[in-house]
Amino acid sequence: MQKEHPAELWKRVTASTLRSMGHAKELEVNYGQNQPGLTSDAAHMPAPQATMSDEAISRFRGMSDALALRLRHHDADTHRANMPDGPDARKIYETVEQVRCEALGARRLAGASANLQALLDDRCRAKGYNGIKEKDDALLPEVIGLLVREKLQGCEVPDSAKAFVDLYREDLQEKISGELSTLLESADDQAAFSKNVNEMLRALDLLHDDPSSDETDQDDDSESDEGEEGSQDAEASDADMDSEGALAGESDDADSSEGMDFDPEFSEEDMAPGEGDEEPAGPSDYDPDWARNDKGDNRAYSAYTMEFDEVVQADDLCDTEELTRLRHQLDQQLANLQGVVAKLANRLQRKLLAQQTRSWEFDLEEGILDAGRLARAVTDPVTPLSFKRETDTEFRDTVVSLLIDNSGSMRGRPITVAAMSADILARTLERCGVKVEILGFTTRSWKGGSSREQWVGQGKPKNPGRLNDLRHIIYKSADMPWRRARRNLGLMLREGLLKENIDGEALMWAHNRLLGRPEQRRIMMVISDGAPVDDATLSANPGNYLERHLRDVIQFIETRSDVELTAIGIGHDVTRYYKRAVTIVDAEELGGTMMARLTELFDEKTQQRVRASAKRMAL
Repeated sequence: MQKEHPAELWKRVTASTLRSMGHAKELEVNYGQNQPGLTSDAAHMPAPQATMSDEAISRFRGMSDALALRLRHHDADTHRANMPDGPDARKIYETVEQVRCEALGARRLAGASANLQALLDDRCRAKGYNGIKEKDDALLPEVIGLLVREKLQGCEVPDSAKAFVDLYREDLQEKISGELSTLLESADDQAAFSKNVNEMLRALDLLHDDPSSDETDQDDDSESDEGEEGSQDAEASDADMDSEGALAGESDDADSSEGMDFDPEFSEEDMAPGEGDEEPAGPSDYDPDWARNDKGDNRAYSAYTMEFDEVVQADDLCDTEELTRLRHQLDQQLANLQGVVAKLANRLQRKLLAQQTRSWEFDLEEGILDAGRLARAVTDPVTPLSFKRETDTEFRDTVVSLLIDNSGSMRGRPITVAAMSADILARTLERCGVKVEILGFTTRSWKGGSSREQWVGQGKPKNPGRLNDLRHIIYKSADMPWRRARRNLGLMLREGLLKENIDGEALMWAHNRLLGRPEQRRIMMVISDGAPVDDATLSANPGNYLERHLRDVIQFIETRSDVELTAIGIGHDVTRYYKRAVTIVDAEELGGTMMARLTELFDEKTQQRVRASAKRMAL
C-alpha cells in the first residue's frame, strides 16, 4: 500500500478537525489560498507544507481552529441585525465578534487556545506592532480587539504587541473598562454581546444617532462639513480595512443574507454602502460642468497650501533597524511568491535581451577594425581596410517608473504583493539594462492634517481645494542600483504608513520626474486599488473634486506627453480612467500582470520598429 504524502495527510486531518469543531459535517474544505476564510458553502485554507516546524504547525492549526469556532459560535442574522453604522464602528464590531468566537473555544479547549495564541503572536510580529512608537487612530480596531481578547480569554497580550497596546491602554480603560466587563458576562449570548459592543462603541464616541454626521470633526459650527462626509464613509472605510486573516473578523454584506459569511480578504468597499441619501464618493461619469459656479466660472484644481507637503526618501521615514526587520519580513513573503513571478520575470528578461542582439554596420571608413575582412587587404593590397561599428539598441534607452498607491485600503496582502512584485521587477529590468524607479504616494495624516488645521484657523473659506498634506515616497530612484534600494521596499509593510490617496498630484509628480530623465523612452506604471479619497478635501469641495483632477492629469499624459502610461487596478476598475489599463480581482495576480503589461509594451515598440523598417525598405 502506497504511503500517504505528508501534505495530503495534513489536509485530511485538518479538514476532519475543522468539520468536527465547527459542527459542519458537510462543509467543503479547500486548500491553496494564502489566507484562511469562509464563504457560504466552503472553508478555505492555505496549502500545508510536507514538513513544518512546531511553530508552523501551531499556526496552521490556529487558522483552522479560528474558522471552526466561527462556524460553531456565530449567527450571521443576529450579527447583521445589530450591525452599527459608520466604517470605524463596523470594523471594531467585526473584529470583536471574531474574538468572541475564538474566546468561547479557547475557554473549553486548551489545544485550540494554544494554537490561537501562536497564530496571534505570529500575526502581531508580522504586522510590526513592536516597532510602533506612537498612536494611530487607524489601528484602534486592532488595539480594541487585543484588549477584548485579553478580557474574554483571560490571557495576556503577546509580548510582540504589549508596548503597542500599552500606548492606548490607559485612555481606553478610562472609557470602556465597564463595557469590557459587560462583554465578558454576555459572551455566550451573541445577541446580548452585540448590543453590548454597540454600547462600547457609544462610549468611544463612535456610535451616533445620525450616522451621516462627521464623526471626527470637532468643529460643530460648520454645517457644510457634515453635508458631504456622510457620503464618503464607505470609501473612507477602504483606507482602514485589515485584510490579514481571521483577526479581521467577519466581513459580510450588510444588505444581503447571501454570499460570504467570513472572508478576511473581502473588501469593505463591497460590504459597507455609504450612509445617507448621497452616493459614496468614487468613479462617476465625466461631467464637464462639475466645477462651474453660478457665474459660469471654472474653478481649477488647487491645494489650499503646499507648506506641509513632503517628498521623502524611504530610509528617512524609518530607522535602520526597523527597515532591516521589515525587509526580512518581505523576504519571507517572497519565498512563497518567488517561483511563480520569477518564471514570468525570466520570460520578460529573455524577451528584452533578445531585442538587444548586437547589430553591426560594416564597410565603414572609420570605427572598429573588421578582423573578418583583413584577408582581402592581404590578397589585394590596394583594397582599403574595412571598419565596423555596433549600432545602439533603442531598447537600452528606456526608463520605467512604478507608482504604487500607498493608501490604507492597500493594507495587508495587496501592499505586500505590490512590494514583492516591485522588487522582482526592479531586479529583472536592471539585469536587462533598463532603469527603474519605484515611487509611492499617500498622505501624512488621516482626514486632513496641518493643511486642514490652517484652513479651520482661517475661518474655513469656501472651496479651499486640497486639504491634506501630501507624502510622496521615493523607494528607489532610477539611478540607484537595486542592491542599495532593496531594503527600502520593506517600508511598505510598516504599520501606520498607509493613509489616504490623492492620485492626480501623485501622477503629475511621477510624470515630471520622468520628464527630467535623459532616456528617450519613458514608461509609467500605476498600481492602485481605488479612486482618490481624502475625507477632508471631499467634505469641503465638490464630491468629484479629486476624481476630476485625476481624469484631467491622465488625459494630459495620454494625449500631450511622451510618457507611456499604463495602470493596474486591484479589485477596482481603472479602465474608466486609463486608456491602457487592466483590472485584477486578486492581489496574487499582480506580479504576473505587471510582467505581462511590460512585455506587451516592449512587443508593441518592437512591432512599431519592424513596421517602420518595412516602410523604409518599400520606399
